[in-house]
Amino acid sequence: MNYRLIRRKRNSISIEITRDCELVVRAPLHVPQSKIDAIVMKKQPWIVAHMAQQQARADAHPEPDEARWQELRQFAENYVPGRVAYFSKQMGVTPTAVHYSKARTRFGSCSGKDSITFSLRLMEYPLPAIDYVVVHELAHIRHKDHSKAFYQFVASVLPDYKQREQLLKR
Repeated sequence: MNYRLIRRKRNSISIEITRDCELVVRAPLHVPQSKIDAIVMKKQPWIVAHMAQQQARADAHPEPDEARWQELRQFAENYVPGRVAYFSKQMGVTPTAVHYSKARTRFGSCSGKDSITFSLRLMEYPLPAIDYVVVHELAHIRHKDHSKAFYQFVASVLPDYKQREQLLKR
């Protein structure tokens, strides 16, 4: 099984499957190649299963071309501000600004100054999932962490937030 090996000053071996379906193994400097190969072989069923999952995710959400980015931005600008206003009123919080990005690794973020950014990629998901991310990010205005209180606040607005969150993992 082919993989990219990254040796670093560390204590353990880790295996990662990137968004591009590349197998990356990180290992301590002192571990022999034979031991790394043996671990990769032992983990082969896990690797194959997760490679398939990652490939399915990539196939379901291909990289948008410029025309698609414009469609996603247009949809976001038409849909998201109304949902932010609706949930802000319900939650008693107000973001300082709403922005959009082409972020690959997160659907939304809330800055320390309560500015919210949504990934345009989120707009490819079902509306209940988008609403969940809106509520999630708005909840960060009150709770800057993922504490129990944070999730209780989210649940007070969206009791089915766990099912909505699952839509993002498909």
